[in-house]
Amino acid sequence: MEYKKLGKTGIEVSRLCFGSLTLSKSQENLSLKESGELLSFAYNQGINFIDTAELYENYANIREVFKYVPRENLVITSKTYAYDKKGAQDSLKKYLDELGTDYADIFLLHEQEDEFTLKGHYEALEELYRLKKEGYIKAVGISTHKIKAVRAALEYPEIEIIHPMINIEGLGILDGTRDDMLDAIDKVRDNGVGIYAMKVLGGGHLISRAEDAIKWAVDKPLFDSIALGMQSREEVINNSRLISHEEVPEEIKESLRKSNRQISVEEYCIGCGRCAAKCQAKAIKIIDNKAVIDRSKCILCGYCANVCPDFYIKVH
Repeated sequence: MEYKKLGKTGIEVSRLCFGSLTLSKSQENLSLKESGELLSFAYNQGINFIDTAELYENYANIREVFKYVPRENLVITSKTYAYDKKGAQDSLKKYLDELGTDYADIFLLHEQEDEFTLKGHYEALEELYRLKKEGYIKAVGISTHKIKAVRAALEYPEIEIIHPMINIEGLGILDGTRDDMLDAIDKVRDNGVGIYAMKVLGGGHLISRAEDAIKWAVDKPLFDSIALGMQSREEVINNSRLISHEEVPEEIKESLRKSNRQISVEEYCIGCGRCAAKCQAKAIKIIDNKAVIDRSKCILCGYCANVCPDFYIKVH
């Protein structure tokens, strides 16, 4: 596995980042033991980079890997919806307490949309940067599905890392094309910002083109790393081999062909609307008091499932 430094931060990460939302209740709902063993297996394949978020509620799952891998050998990103000083402090405290660690590698403001969102959340960004100076965080930044937020980041020297939505088809980018996003990423890269790509497989829509989609992303010098959600050893092997331009065993390919992800809504759904309000892709409507998903728009991000109070939405 190849490693790169995330922009000017100097933080060295594997080219493949383990997207851990798959471990959560809203998706595969792996036990703590299963999570620890899978993350340990990934580490033994060369993956030292794990992406999570406060929203995912899976810090306990990730902490389990410390039974197998020393904490200092891993780089763990988290993301927060904090918009003020106290929210930033609370989010970091939750991370430190639940992971059982005394520092955070990377902390991002979650789902930033544009210059107005960044201005509104600047107090939280400023506080995270202050906490970095005190040694509690190694680097700060943002995640986003929008080109406007990447461009706006040029005005904020505190932003050292960006986790943007990008893939070979431009699926899920909410305010422009793939090439528009690449152009924006190129500009922030010139400022030394580290980039690790989100939704390289378009939330599952590009599974049939997985090899092409992953190779397209890994061959882009703009991306220091690529985050892919993984829920099995087969996926870890497949993705790590593709990242390294190695042949994937045929039995692994066959296994994955039989296990493509899907999203479902249980019949007990009461149509509360939280999922529809959360969905940035506008893929959910409430019809006859039930959530209905437009699968042509859905990017399988799973955020709708995370806000469902009764776990009636599942990505599996």
